[in-house]
Amino acid sequence: MNVFNRLAPFIQDFIYQSKWEELRGIQVAACEVIFDSDDNLLLSSGTASGKTEAAFLPVLTELYQKPSRSVGVMYISPLKALINDQFKRLELLLTDSNIPVCKWHGDASTTKKNELIKHPEGIIQITPESLESLLTNKRGACLQMFSDLRFIIIDEVHQFMRDVRGVQLLCLLERLQMLTGVIPRRIGLSATLGDVSLAQTWLNTGTDRACAAPITDEGKKRIKLHIERFVNLHDQRDVANSDSSDNTISTGGDMGNREHYKYLFKMTLDKKTIIFTNSREETELVMANLKEIALQNKAPDVYRVHHGNVSALIRETTEDEMKSADEKIVTGATVTLELGIDIGSLDQAVQIGAPLTVSSFAQRLGRCGRRGQIPQLLFTFVEDIRINSADTLGPINWDFIRTIAIIELYTKDHWMEPIYPHNHAYNLLYHQTMSHLKSSGELSPARLAQTILSLGCFKQISQNEYKHLLTHLINIEQLQRTERGGLIIGREGEKIVNNHHFLTVFLAPEYLLVKDENRVIGTVDKVYPVGIRFALAGVTWETVDVNIKSKVIFVKRVPGISVVDWNVDFDAELHTTLVRKIRSILQTDMQYPYLSERCRERLTEIQYIARNSGILEYLITPLSDTKYAVFPWVGTRQLLTLHYALMKRNIKNKLPWITCVYLEVNYNGTADELRSIIDDILRSNLNLYDLPLSDKVQINGKYNEFIPLDLLRKQFIEDYLDFEGLKEVVFTAPWLKQLSN
Repeated sequence: MNVFNRLAPFIQDFIYQSKWEELRGIQVAACEVIFDSDDNLLLSSGTASGKTEAAFLPVLTELYQKPSRSVGVMYISPLKALINDQFKRLELLLTDSNIPVCKWHGDASTTKKNELIKHPEGIIQITPESLESLLTNKRGACLQMFSDLRFIIIDEVHQFMRDVRGVQLLCLLERLQMLTGVIPRRIGLSATLGDVSLAQTWLNTGTDRACAAPITDEGKKRIKLHIERFVNLHDQRDVANSDSSDNTISTGGDMGNREHYKYLFKMTLDKKTIIFTNSREETELVMANLKEIALQNKAPDVYRVHHGNVSALIRETTEDEMKSADEKIVTGATVTLELGIDIGSLDQAVQIGAPLTVSSFAQRLGRCGRRGQIPQLLFTFVEDIRINSADTLGPINWDFIRTIAIIELYTKDHWMEPIYPHNHAYNLLYHQTMSHLKSSGELSPARLAQTILSLGCFKQISQNEYKHLLTHLINIEQLQRTERGGLIIGREGEKIVNNHHFLTVFLAPEYLLVKDENRVIGTVDKVYPVGIRFALAGVTWETVDVNIKSKVIFVKRVPGISVVDWNVDFDAELHTTLVRKIRSILQTDMQYPYLSERCRERLTEIQYIARNSGILEYLITPLSDTKYAVFPWVGTRQLLTLHYALMKRNIKNKLPWITCVYLEVNYNGTADELRSIIDDILRSNLNLYDLPLSDKVQINGKYNEFIPLDLLRKQFIEDYLDFEGLKEVVFTAPWLKQLSN
């Protein structure tokens, strides 16, 4: 019997009515795993490849044929917007099924939620935070709601894996299993996975099941890529009579910026487009300039802004506008439109500057090319070039080279970054401890440790470490000992667990609401006084009143272009494979057809500089009499390990910027002497716990303030530094012979 004939009648009818010609390969493979095994299932394929249907078609068939005595399917998403989007698709599919579906998040109907508690059935769509709330505050209801839960579908698995919310989610699923005694099958969906086996391990955590990951031949896909470059020229020279501390004379000013905005306007005219940037500030600035150019050219205002600080209503309106075929909307976005929210078919996507990672590039490329179109992605760069710069390596645009490396790794090598596990997430250990105590009430330390440390995410954490954490939490009154020797939440802990922000495990600054009369525009993280102008949601606003107590800024709309900034650290990490690809691009003469003429000329110039500087052949390159560049060509984790190892030898050094591929070292000796020191470090039995790490060096995390500093230090050492990886790469590098001379 073929797969189609095994599907429920209402699904067969839906397929006929939707005029599908056939089931896709991934849908057939998913059905075979669900129908013919008891395995978990990981579906990894490109955006718009039919993954969601691949998961739901067999799962709903099983639920239709063998109705559950409670909620039968739990769909978990990282975004409320994604839940709302999938809800509409599921409602259509379930029209004739008698299987209800219920959204469960902060904005969903309370009436519908209460109905589900009284009569649990069908499908629940939920976020990790809402599941946390259910398990913590409605433990009894959870037992009834999920007593016969059959399947858990986790969307955007890669997003959860790289984030602490993924640790939270796995803990919640295991706590639910402990409560109900039921171990549902898990189905993970992802468009961008570098190492599938790591995702299988993650998905299986706490289930003792195998995980199938069927590979389907999607065939070679054509893509259209183009990179264009613009230049702001500055002439740097000594100016004896200048009153300014800035001795830069502008020869071109922001000419490159102006040319860039005009180019974007032309390239997006009458084309449905997402313009991706790497920051909310840049998104606001780009879209404001496009609006201004459109106004000057009497073109329609089709420019929208979509990021996390724009109000949900404005974001949803933008998504609806993009779905509509009536207007060719151009939307500036950050990561908020990387995920699989259905915005219909795009004509193209634009990336301003370098994507942070290969997986980010894959996500953004996947947003276009739906419904049979060829994916089309345009990259643009604006460079600030300083004439007569004395810095040898200064003229190298590393972001530009990284972009080429990312494209080559994805399109030619079919590689994406593996996602490392969070083995020592002590802040999540704190959070789950407090959540479990709030849910269960008083527990003995032994019972609490047995429950929490049995969770798969905490298997690398010892009983002594947990005892150390609990003792610390008692001392700071997060926990309290009872007369019977048990543990309950302490006086200070009550303030944390009773705050609605306790449900979230990700860092988020305190925001102020921005309102135009009663309409919410979005949020900012600083007070803009009365009369000050700033940008938000693609519009310039002027503050008319500020209510500090209520944390509200009242504004009015004004013409012109303004700026806004958010106090958020730039977060990026380069993998060794990506860094080595950067080196190979600088070393070879390969032609890249997606480069414009200006970009080809720039690449040739950069390659010439790199080859003549010695950085491709030697570990150490002199920059001045006492300054050296160290190029081991390793990833950020390995480079930071060498940084701290040199600091231990009292050798000052730094990463000049967050995505730098080399160390800048201040050293009074010769290059040979420095080379010998690095050789000695690499051949030593370096103890990472002896490195001179400051207390401020830690993996950022909410609730770190409640964790002993020695545990935060251990988390950084164990989960981030990589001495073995550093040695492995350098010892197999062609310049190793230079170390021993």
